[in-house]
Amino acid sequence: MSERSERTIKRSSGALSGLLVADFGRVLAGPYATMLLADLGAEVVKVERPGAGDDTREWGPPYAPGGEATYFLGVNRNKRSIALDLRADVEVARALAARADVLVENFRPGTMDRLGLGYDALRELNPGLIYCSITGFGSGAGAGLPGYDLIAQAVGGLMSVTGEPDGPGTKAGVALVDVITGLHAALGILAALHHRDQTGEGQRIEVSLLSSLLSALTNHASAYAAAGVVPRAMGNRHPSIVPYEVFETADRPLVIAAGNDRQFQALCGVLDRTDLAEDARYATNAGRVAARVELVAELNTALRERPADDWFELLTAAGVPCGPINDLAAAFALAEDLGLEPAVELGGVGQVANPIRLSATPPSYRRPPPALGQDEAWVREILGR
Repeated sequence: MSERSERTIKRSSGALSGLLVADFGRVLAGPYATMLLADLGAEVVKVERPGAGDDTREWGPPYAPGGEATYFLGVNRNKRSIALDLRADVEVARALAARADVLVENFRPGTMDRLGLGYDALRELNPGLIYCSITGFGSGAGAGLPGYDLIAQAVGGLMSVTGEPDGPGTKAGVALVDVITGLHAALGILAALHHRDQTGEGQRIEVSLLSSLLSALTNHASAYAAAGVVPRAMGNRHPSIVPYEVFETADRPLVIAAGNDRQFQALCGVLDRTDLAEDARYATNAGRVAARVELVAELNTALRERPADDWFELLTAAGVPCGPINDLAAAFALAEDLGLEPAVELGGVGQVANPIRLSATPPSYRRPPPALGQDEAWVREILGR
């Protein structure tokens, strides 16, 4: 970063203090990645369309008390906003990229190149630039495919392993692939920054929704890659662990995740069913998987004797992982009770806290999500325009 930029940009106390990020991302994956960087101290300039801004500014209801869409508010704090027509104002965009340490974009592949804002053009201006492109399906044969989370969940296999065995494919309740891709993007940026610290060289990063999803499918993806096994939807059951699913109680469902023999034996002890622990069919996890139907029926019979909260207390005390199925209000209340501080207030609006805890350079909450174009004067000042 130039001497002028160092002098003009006020440094935060975060781990990424002093870094300038040009955020050309839209909707979720890109903005989520750049918000994580902003929380850790980076100065992020969000470039938006004049008059409309990021699509998520209009994605409501719900709306916060001030009228802003909560979707936009959830991934854009700690940023500054400038509205630029990337055709008419391309020189301002190029000047921002020339000054930036990191650029993030998730336009359709080829768009930034046509605008004169592609990596090859910008590295001539800024050899140390970390340029992160987020795509749906890569920049090769998949470049023309639309990069929507729902499409990625469908064609990437997630829907095939979600939902009940005899039902249609089911999407996750949140745009999970976008979030996972944003996390991979942020990780790639940090790796590239470390490389630049050692060599002075910038580089291009590409992450895609499809590749990120296949990585995140972990055990399912490994089952196919290593053994040719194509997993199928099993509802709330686990393909490789029993008992590890939702069970019935006297009043409401309870999740139990007994992942080893010791936890299974403790479960049987709490249920006063030591006979199950002593049954040779259930002595090992492999045996329990093979006898899933019979064992789950026995456990459900025992668990129906008490309400879920009673079992939660008794099983937790015995070291058996379990928990009720909470809605978000109960989930936030639990996190608060556990001292995890899940929410903060910023500009009079509640925000979900950054989950990363750093002892020396913790995340900070410096600015609420910006109004469209509110920081144009600041951006133009640091660019000398």
